[in-house]
Amino acid sequence: MHEPGTPHGTLSAAVRLAVRLMPGAEHAGVSVVERGSPGLSLAWTDELARSAEAGQTAGGHGSHLDDLWTTPVRRVEDSAADDAGRLLAGLGLRSALSLRLRADRRRLTVLTAYARGPRAFDDAATRIGRLFTAHVSIALDSATVREQLTEAMHTRDLIGQATGIIMERLGMDAGAAFDNLVRASQRENVKLRDLARRIVDTA
Repeated sequence: MHEPGTPHGTLSAAVRLAVRLMPGAEHAGVSVVERGSPGLSLAWTDELARSAEAGQTAGGHGSHLDDLWTTPVRRVEDSAADDAGRLLAGLGLRSALSLRLRADRRRLTVLTAYARGPRAFDDAATRIGRLFTAHVSIALDSATVREQLTEAMHTRDLIGQATGIIMERLGMDAGAAFDNLVRASQRENVKLRDLARRIVDTA
């Protein structure tokens, strides 16, 4: 899971591994669920999992994922007999095991494993699922930090290039050119990074 290097790559690897490592899992997906608004599907093993993820997050409430605001695990034993699992039943998925990956006051990131038969996930599957998602969380945090650092380095280089262009065009030293760039960013109400990119692209 650490090999892809990006959050999306990590999650794509995680759903594939979930099917291989979690007992009973036939399909898997990861979604972000937000309070009071539709969520977003981030990764899935196949179109059936994608449909399940999209259906669970479309309305922002009313699915079995709602319980994950207060508990780290939610099991659907038989979607045909579970009001919150009706959408899954309509897709031919009778069992689901949902586990929290990340959570804050307004957003959940959830990994869900699905199976076509009822009661596919027992206590052992849940224990393995929780251990697995702990590893996924670590890999996801690592990939997120790596991506942020890469973006920060790219932004620094971009601002440095823009500052150099201003120095050359206006005959300023580095400090004055940077101050000029900051003032222009504030005056135009544009992020410094975006203004720097515009200057570099124009040059």
